[in-house]
Amino acid sequence: MTYVLAYDIGTTGVKTCLFSLEERITLIASAQEGYGLYLLENGGAEQDPEEWWQAMCHTTRELFAKTDVKPEQVAGLSFCSQMQALVLVDHEGKPVRRAMSYMDQRAGEELKKGLAHGPQIAGANVGKLLRCLKATGAVPSSVKDPVWKYKWVQAHEPENFARADKWLDVKECLQMRCTGRAVMTEDSAYATLLYDTKKRAWSEALCKMFGVNMVHLPPIIQAADQIGGLTERAAADLGLIPSTPVFGGGGDASLIGVGAGCTKVGSTHIYCGTSGWVSTVTDRQMVDVDAMIAAIVGAQTGRYNYFAEMETAGKCLEWVKDHLALDEIGVYLEKKDITGGQEAVYASLYDYLTETVEKIPPGSGGVIFTPWLHGNRCPFEDPAAAGMFFNIRLDTGKTELIRAVLEGVCFHLRWMLECQARKVKTSDPVRFVGGGALSPVTAQILADVTGRTIQTVSSPQNAGSVGAAAVMAVGLGLVPDLDAVGALIPVGRTFTPDAANKAVYDKNYAVFRKLYAANRANFRALNG
Repeated sequence: MTYVLAYDIGTTGVKTCLFSLEERITLIASAQEGYGLYLLENGGAEQDPEEWWQAMCHTTRELFAKTDVKPEQVAGLSFCSQMQALVLVDHEGKPVRRAMSYMDQRAGEELKKGLAHGPQIAGANVGKLLRCLKATGAVPSSVKDPVWKYKWVQAHEPENFARADKWLDVKECLQMRCTGRAVMTEDSAYATLLYDTKKRAWSEALCKMFGVNMVHLPPIIQAADQIGGLTERAAADLGLIPSTPVFGGGGDASLIGVGAGCTKVGSTHIYCGTSGWVSTVTDRQMVDVDAMIAAIVGAQTGRYNYFAEMETAGKCLEWVKDHLALDEIGVYLEKKDITGGQEAVYASLYDYLTETVEKIPPGSGGVIFTPWLHGNRCPFEDPAAAGMFFNIRLDTGKTELIRAVLEGVCFHLRWMLECQARKVKTSDPVRFVGGGALSPVTAQILADVTGRTIQTVSSPQNAGSVGAAAVMAVGLGLVPDLDAVGALIPVGRTFTPDAANKAVYDKNYAVFRKLYAANRANFRALNG
């Protein structure tokens, strides 16, 4: 029996999973712990890497306290993590400041200075846009892209910037703490949008164009590569054995698709966690600048994920938990304790949704919710965009509002799926993973809204960790390649669209699509 540890480093917490690798990837035990996300008034979104590490240590020890597997039986560990953060570390691997999350949107001025001047296409300087597309197949045209965070620190915190030795992403920061080595997996390197996909190396031309010091950029490795072994100190902190192999792993955008069983060209999956996305595997690069969709480097060499992202998906349901289902003034729709850990929140919240939301007819009585609680990225980039309930009437109740939130998230996922279908052939059925896929109600709404057959897998909330286990299986020589993974991850449930429900949703969706354009100036007036 071969055992591996996978750390899923999310926006709100870490989930540590112990898997056995045989004919199938089997979850043996798991543990999780939350940590902070610090939202600042100036658009900042930060996290403390020390909190990531402490959560890793606590969950690792907790996991082995409740299983018969011993630390010495672990053949390797790896990561699936959030992406496009900026973690600047000194030569010892210590962060010089808190990590800037992928959600951080302070660098508007840096984006404007670096990209948006002179003759433009889609808000980007023509010459720079073409150079970016030639090297990477994409353009750092979002205020949230890491290069602008890098330039923001350089401009606003020169003392911290001067102490920086390496530019890392989330999992790379933790891997350096594990092994003492600074590296970056190919997908993380690509996510900086400074990686030349043809040369498969950092782009000197783009670094020069954007003023990035290449000394800050670490060596690039593959997902299944072994970085090194746990140091004595890291092993002591984690409760593991020194020299336990540490593998590259990947970002969530890469490995959740692998864990969903979507590794072959043309396969599409939808993820609904804190954020949400639609991703289709391709064998070529492409970009839709207008819709903010690009084919990004994945965990498989020569494969790309045509990727469309929304900032807040499951996060909208957390908002429901805090302000509609368990609101702060003590008016409860139903008194049920769903305030435990993240796993308990997901399980209990979705049980609750199943019991209450399914009683409300599709369409939520005409109420439409826009799920842009922290701005939006695709198919339009606007940090000022916000959530709203549209078309509330006297007979609108709390349950209609809650169902409208679920429907609004699914409307936006449909919008991104349709944008993808303009460029690539998306699959039917579509695999659905993440915490949102725990709810049969959400899965059925997604099928009805999109008109696609929706398939879920066992433990869909662990898809990223399964993906990390899969690349370790390759690294350990137990699996020939990732193309074989799909057969190891069977379908759990299948949801087929209901034609009558889709007709209702088509009507609401047509209005949903118009709400941003109709309110763009209002969002800017209030939030710009």
